[in-house]
Amino acid sequence: MAFYSEEDSGDDYLFKIVLLGDSGVGKSNLLARFARNEFYSNSKSTIGVEFQTQKMEINGKEVKAQIWDTAGQERFRAVTSAYYRGAVGALVVYDISRRQTFDSVGRWLHELHITILVGNKKDLKDAREVSTAEGKSLAESETLFFTETSALDSSNVNAAFQTIVKEIYDILSKKVIQSQELKKDPSVGSRKTVVLEANQEKKKEEQPKKAGCCSS
Repeated sequence: MAFYSEEDSGDDYLFKIVLLGDSGVGKSNLLARFARNEFYSNSKSTIGVEFQTQKMEINGKEVKAQIWDTAGQERFRAVTSAYYRGAVGALVVYDISRRQTFDSVGRWLHELHITILVGNKKDLKDAREVSTAEGKSLAESETLFFTETSALDSSNVNAAFQTIVKEIYDILSKKVIQSQELKKDPSVGSRKTVVLEANQEKKKEEQPKKAGCCSS
């Protein structure tokens, strides 16, 4: 679990997040837009893994998001899956103009528990093969957050990353608070604590209402 206190470096929290999805859906450009506000029209497919870090402030705490961009090609699956270890969240990305990338979303969904479904390249309106409604429907059925983005014009890119980091922060903050309560009062050990690896927190009743919270 990538949840660290980094008092020496000045960071309050460090979260490891991965970008998942088929090759060519725009994961690298989403990361480039978020981390450096850059876009590469002729970017090549990622080989193996790459990562960038970005700092955010949430509730007065400094959070460093370490975001790993993974190769989408099947031949790299065994290599990139090793980098999921320690990650606390994922953005599963598909290309709205290529239906096959949406159809293969299912094989990526269960890698991690805190996930946001991202339909990228929303600027390609005339080439759309996957409707916004289809994306929302899948997100609701899987109890996920959902948004459509464009790395080209930066639409919803920051919101997508900020949403997943905020959700991770909220869950882990609750875990820390409950851990502190346990130390103060051993009797709370009989209560159920929030564990990130468990699925209960993601599937709480109000979560489906959040799906689509970032879509435009």
